[in-house]
Amino acid sequence: MASISSDNAGGAWRSGRLFLLQNLILKDFRIRCRNMSLGGFWSLLNPIVMMGVLTFVFTKIFPNNSTPHFAVFIMCGLVPYNFFSGAWLAGTTSIVDNYPLIKRVPVPREIIPVASVLATCIHLIIQIGLLLGMVFLFRLPVNIYWIWLPYIWAMEIIFVCGLSLMTSAIHVYVRDTRYVVESANTIMFWMVPIFYAFAMIPAAYSDLYKLNPLAALILALRNILLEAQPPRWELIVKLTSVSLGMFVVGLMVFRRLKARFYDYL
Repeated sequence: MASISSDNAGGAWRSGRLFLLQNLILKDFRIRCRNMSLGGFWSLLNPIVMMGVLTFVFTKIFPNNSTPHFAVFIMCGLVPYNFFSGAWLAGTTSIVDNYPLIKRVPVPREIIPVASVLATCIHLIIQIGLLLGMVFLFRLPVNIYWIWLPYIWAMEIIFVCGLSLMTSAIHVYVRDTRYVVESANTIMFWMVPIFYAFAMIPAAYSDLYKLNPLAALILALRNILLEAQPPRWELIVKLTSVSLGMFVVGLMVFRRLKARFYDYL
């Protein structure tokens, strides 16, 4: 009987956490859409406009005739970058933004930055649909290697969750952290191969690039969608190890710093 009661209590505890996570995700998503006059349409409009601008610049101003299906090539970089930059910033500010909830309700604080990242996944799904729609529009073949897509996207989400856990905890103590994140996102736009091919990167920096999960994801997407090839094994190994490693580090930092959140919020 004691074992049954323990199992029921554990199941109720897990159900409560899941219910809380779902509600935090929906709340975060509704707030973002409410603050935008076009709502979720921005999830489509932003990458389309950026794709158009970059395609024009690099096909008309600085012609790049060596890259076929350049619009899809660009979108393979923009969609992961848009998610990374938006989710990381939202996750970083999530604890401070939700301080009334933290002070009034004894919620597991780790859930809050994770929920902010997962709320951004709703926009990500829309943009992935746009990317795959463009693949069909350009008549690129569907291939068996598409089965890798859920895995590589999951690794990026895990990486951003870990990064957000770390920076959200630091942001409670140092409120300038959000501006550091914004600056890092600007730098990252140029430091990952969004509008240029990986082949252009000097050999001295290629291994360093592959350690960046965002760059690894972009390269894997191009392998799968544009080249109809499996993602290279070293990309998968580095993407997996760095993403899981960042999540563990982010969780450790968060748990170490969360004890004094109440004093600073």
